[in-house]
Amino acid sequence: MIGWRSSLRLPRDYYVRLDGNDYSVHPSVIGRRIEVAADLDRVQAFCDGRLVADHERVWARHQSIADPEHVAAAKRLRHERIGLLRPVPEVPEPDVGVRCLADYDTALGVADDDGVA
Repeated sequence: MIGWRSSLRLPRDYYVRLDGNDYSVHPSVIGRRIEVAADLDRVQAFCDGRLVADHERVWARHQSIADPEHVAAAKRLRHERIGLLRPVPEVPEPDVGVRCLADYDTALGVADDDGVA
């Protein structure tokens, strides 16, 4: 591909910016070094020689171009990561005693309908 090339580490949001537009990259390579190549028609990203993003180049400004596969993969990775970080412990129900409400009436000196405290 003839045109523009750059090498960078893929940030956590799995997008790379080119000419004011953000292009998604497969989130499996977050934190790894990628090479971004662009020509007049395509924007591609490679990690270890493997294609991890291929988008049609957009010439409008301030656009986010996301591959639906990248978005779905990011959602899966987030779900898996949250499960690893915050495992939900099995908490047994506490064993709580139940007191007769008449005991409170007696302790507070409250009389019932019969006038008995």
